[in-house]
Amino acid sequence: MTQSDIQIRRVRPQDAAAITQLMGDPEVFGNLLQLPYPSEASWSQRLAQAPADQSLQLVAELQGQLIASAGLHGIGLHVRRRHAMGLGMCVAAEAQGQGVGSALMQALIDYADQWGHVLRIELTVFADNTRAIALYERFGFEHEGRQRGYALRHGVYSDVLAMARLHPNPPRWS
Repeated sequence: MTQSDIQIRRVRPQDAAAITQLMGDPEVFGNLLQLPYPSEASWSQRLAQAPADQSLQLVAELQGQLIASAGLHGIGLHVRRRHAMGLGMCVAAEAQGQGVGSALMQALIDYADQWGHVLRIELTVFADNTRAIALYERFGFEHEGRQRGYALRHGVYSDVLAMARLHPNPPRWS
């Protein structure tokens, strides 16, 4: 698979079944804050209600098959935090390590830096997810801290790393 084989596009409500399948894979949801046995109805509702003006949710396809999802989401309603967005990403187990995450990250970073008025992108990643951590570091994310016992995963309270990326060249008046 090459970068040119991967198609990146905005998520659509009709992607609910494919996202449900992706999120139902134990290799995927174990590294997210998702739960096993996701509901297609809940994903349909979630996609239908996603505010397009406050977030960007993308998917990656390979030969028409949805293989990944990633997005930037507003942190909250606080006026003083409008410059920040949270990042979430998942890639199908069989597509990991093949450039899919990089293609999605490049699209999200371009949106944030060039169009989205985003100064800060924040995320948490399980501390043992070395592949994801390396991806984030390649795109300029820095470690900001470790949150111990952050989430229950496979019956064990697991640590996450808090990471963030600041816009390297924030917009200025020309």
